[in-house]
Amino acid sequence: MTAKQVLEALGSGVVPEPGLLRKLGREAALDRGKTAELFQDLVEPLSDSFDPEACEHYTAVFSEVIAELAPEFDAQQLRERYARISNRPAAAFQPETVFVLSRVTLGADIAITSVFIDAAKQAFPKASIVFVGNRKNAELWEADHRVGFLEAPYDRTGMLQGRIDSHRQLVALLNRPASIVIDPDSRLTQLGLIPVCPEDRYFFFNSRAYGTGTRLSISELAAQFAEAQFGVNSARSFIAPIPSNAEPRVTVSFGVGENPSKRVSEAFEITVLQQLVRLGAKVLVDQGAGGEEAERVKHAVRQTAGKPAQVEMFSGPFAAFAAYIAKSPLYIGYDSAGQHAAAALGVPSVTVFAGYPNERFLERWRPAGKSSRTLVASEPNLLDRIAAVIEEMLAVRPSL
Repeated sequence: MTAKQVLEALGSGVVPEPGLLRKLGREAALDRGKTAELFQDLVEPLSDSFDPEACEHYTAVFSEVIAELAPEFDAQQLRERYARISNRPAAAFQPETVFVLSRVTLGADIAITSVFIDAAKQAFPKASIVFVGNRKNAELWEADHRVGFLEAPYDRTGMLQGRIDSHRQLVALLNRPASIVIDPDSRLTQLGLIPVCPEDRYFFFNSRAYGTGTRLSISELAAQFAEAQFGVNSARSFIAPIPSNAEPRVTVSFGVGENPSKRVSEAFEITVLQQLVRLGAKVLVDQGAGGEEAERVKHAVRQTAGKPAQVEMFSGPFAAFAAYIAKSPLYIGYDSAGQHAAAALGVPSVTVFAGYPNERFLERWRPAGKSSRTLVASEPNLLDRIAAVIEEMLAVRPSL
């Protein structure tokens, strides 16, 4: 069976036999293309539904895949453990070290992981708080002396076997006495399925099923979980990149996080920049990771008439761009990391969602900032609408 066929079977209420699921894992283990298919055609649709039944389906499938590729694990025991950690009561614990696992993607680390970093700082003022992930993401809190860093690389484009095997290094890194691990539904543990520390020291936030029946954002749900588990009622998303000394500019990102369906159109991107120029704003546009995305940005800038240096392009680490967002009067972008950075920094923002799979996804991933505006690509007259919203949000800052 292919990953897509497994998803179709699950949609019909049929969980394929363990042997078929294990074969799926074997076939994807050392094949980069089939690994990509497994995540794109099965794991991501199940996760993006934000549905408890889909979580059960994921657990049924991936427990068998993990047991096939890491024989030290038993699939049934993985499922039983997963049920326990998903419903554990709050526990009184005064750790010396708090490990907070990365969600791997920048936007999720801002929207979710940072909430738990903030909660840990408040709940355990004497403990060492350690972000566990890659250096690019860790730079988001580089200016916060309370947030340490432990590198645990995860190749999100690598083959399945390597992704599963990486847990062994993680177990060794987290083996410290008097420590706890907060797992925000991390890919490092394959969404909580792989144990990386003793169960009584492990706090798992099932972001795909928590808060079912609510319309809260993922950041708001993370804050609720932090209050229930750690007694902190004011945890919020935040970032602390090394500050920038540059002049304030409207910041713009047309990045789509490797998901082209999130893009609206070339006309939309040009309209955004032209409206900002017409209103006299100075603009900084992120070129993203380069390649096709950078070429799109360069093309949109070339189509935008303005005074010299009115529109500039940024190329560099995301944390450095986030430092520009921190000083910005307005941030505009697609559903990607920038919107969550703006929300965490309290910067007014406009986020345009396109290609989202369902309304629950939109509710969960909308930015949680009080000055955040959300538009959807299917709105009538979107180009006129975005131009009007930009003018409205800049009207209170005429000097820009």
